[in-house]
Amino acid sequence: MKKKHRIRKIIGVMFLLLLCIAVTAVTFFGVKGYRMYKEAIAQESIEERVEKVRRDPDFVSYDEMPQFYIDAVISVEDHRFMTHGGIDPIAIGRALLNDIKAGRFKEGGSTITQQIAKNMLFTQEKRLERKAAEVFAALDLEKQYSKEEIFELYVNTAYFGSGHFGIGEAAEGYFDKEPSELTDYESAMLAGVPNAPSAYSPDVNADLAARRAEQVLGSMVDNELITQGEREGMQEAAVR
Repeated sequence: MKKKHRIRKIIGVMFLLLLCIAVTAVTFFGVKGYRMYKEAIAQESIEERVEKVRRDPDFVSYDEMPQFYIDAVISVEDHRFMTHGGIDPIAIGRALLNDIKAGRFKEGGSTITQQIAKNMLFTQEKRLERKAAEVFAALDLEKQYSKEEIFELYVNTAYFGSGHFGIGEAAEGYFDKEPSELTDYESAMLAGVPNAPSAYSPDVNADLAARRAEQVLGSMVDNELITQGEREGMQEAAVR
């Protein structure tokens, strides 16, 4: 009994120690992230950055995008986008577990809102303080803008590979179409490109781009946005 008690005591002490380390780390990087965010908006406010995006001649409004494209992006990038407040604790927890298993910074659990923050305010460098800064930026974005406006900002600032920034340039560059003219399969393909533009660009590797489009359609089946039959029909039509 004494041995079991001693083991439980050791486990309890270790747990408290790990908890203290975690709280200290979160506080440390949280403070650094907050400072990074404040420095970024001191240089140029969120409102000014948003207006700059909207003034781009290739800016595409929410109403000009096919609903299928909107559903595809949300499904594959952030399927709780319409309900969370800028950060997704479930996605963060899953990403943390995967990072621990991989032994490296593999996933970030970033929401669409956080990705806008990264695109508009920060560098692409993977640093913990930058991830914390994203959170502060995302929370402010969600306070100031609607979900439709946030979605607009994301797809108009995302990089689609082959020199195309934003959905307007991507639709024109890859398919010689306006975004509103995209087919469902083309929409799925473009929804998948920003995850890894250098790999999934249709101009770089058509096979990889097609496989990524299939992943996007698979996520839409999983999220009950389309049926398996509809997915197969789109894939068959694409290879004709």
